[in-house]
Amino acid sequence: MNQELPLGTNVNQAEINKAVWEACDTFRGVVDPSIYKDYVLTMLFLKYISDVWQDHYDKYKDEYGDEPELIKEMMKNERFVLPEEANFWYLHERRKQAGIGEIIDQALHAIEEANRAKLRDVFQDISFNANRLGEQKQKNDILRHLLEDFAKPILDLRPSRIGRLDIIGNAYEFLIKNFASTSGKKAGEFYTPPEVSDLISELLDPKEGDEICDPACGSGSLLMKCGRKIREKYHSKKYALYGQEAIGSTWALAKMNMFLHGEDNHRIEWGDTIRNPKLLDKEGVLKHFDIVTANPPFSLEKWGHGSADKDPYGRFRRGIPPKTKGDYAFILHMIETLKPGTGRMGVVVPHGVLFRGSSESKIRQQLIEENLLDTVIGLPEKLFYGTGIPAAILIFKKKKADKKVLFIDASREYQSGKNQNFLKAEDIQKIVDVYHKRETVEKYAYLAVLDEIKENDFNLNIPRYVDTFEEEEEIDLMAVRKEREHLKQQLAELEVQMDKYLSELGYE
Repeated sequence: MNQELPLGTNVNQAEINKAVWEACDTFRGVVDPSIYKDYVLTMLFLKYISDVWQDHYDKYKDEYGDEPELIKEMMKNERFVLPEEANFWYLHERRKQAGIGEIIDQALHAIEEANRAKLRDVFQDISFNANRLGEQKQKNDILRHLLEDFAKPILDLRPSRIGRLDIIGNAYEFLIKNFASTSGKKAGEFYTPPEVSDLISELLDPKEGDEICDPACGSGSLLMKCGRKIREKYHSKKYALYGQEAIGSTWALAKMNMFLHGEDNHRIEWGDTIRNPKLLDKEGVLKHFDIVTANPPFSLEKWGHGSADKDPYGRFRRGIPPKTKGDYAFILHMIETLKPGTGRMGVVVPHGVLFRGSSESKIRQQLIEENLLDTVIGLPEKLFYGTGIPAAILIFKKKKADKKVLFIDASREYQSGKNQNFLKAEDIQKIVDVYHKRETVEKYAYLAVLDEIKENDFNLNIPRYVDTFEEEEEIDLMAVRKEREHLKQQLAELEVQMDKYLSELGYE
């Protein structure tokens, strides 16, 4: 993404992205990317709030002169309060001290305390003084270089210099995407590819006033895509984002990501959505949303099967998912949190969800018979970080216009990358267009009635409905025979020529 900055600035998005990515050089070859991503992303957040604080302080100083007490009082109304000893530049001055890791940790703790309503516990899962950065000398060197990297003029993130907030949000998202591409299997824990997020947000069509939830939100990118759609379409920020994330460090990424994108109207909870859902209403029951969307962990083995039969929220009344596959646990949770009238849902699942038997078959049958399932979309392989398997998107709606299920086979249209495949803009648009038209398209989509699905024993495997078989061209055997005779004649002529050359060279 090379998004130009407003007139009057001398830096663009690509330069900011390049600079923050180069800050990772300090760690490469010494610390694994799945570890150092948290340090780089946290430092970007710290640098941003420090530069904003300084920018506003300087503005007040120009306006009111040397009145430190007055300015101090006015700075209490800042979006983030920044204690003096927690400022990035305070840390930069001490970068060569032996215990710089502990000094940074103390600064982060001070920021949490000063902004408890917004940042409580956000930094508790990261320690710049941790042994995983190496022994004391290596740790000191790494952190000194990291502070120096973020002190470079190119990473002066003051609003008066860079303009819009989304420049920083885009840089943060750029880092997360690059970390995902280098983090192997762990990548799926915190990131959904942007093309998939785009597709899902288009399909769910977020509207002004919607409450939107992701119960397995990772770093929050899917949620924020939905918010962005509303801002672009309605020129409004009248919506609310909700999420829950089980992994503490990933939850912290989501919180920082939200603030760096200006999404202050959010509620992101930390905890296990299946065992301990935290997005509840005032009566202590599951809160309902207009949109629920997620890319939950595929076939999670330890999802909470042991306590599912006593679930106080009644999420598993249609059946308890298998002990070692939690896909339907997330699906059933999401179904229960849909608003009765407007509720619509998009979830990414492995293909086994479409056809596996036993308890999953019974759950699947009930969801179909209740007319909740709207669309099944098959995606290409190697789209998701950390797994090469193809996935599907299931769209559910509380209030459907018909009693049919649309099947779309989009598995063959994509752009190949080195290790990853991508959905092109035209691939996404084709899916969206067919989804809205809700019609059968030869070799691409099929609109199935309930009786057809019943005949297939409620098996949703896409090839049962969308026939993509390409008939081979009929072979003209006489033409093949003629070509064969021609080749034999050419070969005989070549043999004669070869014998002639060998004879001339003295070989019999």
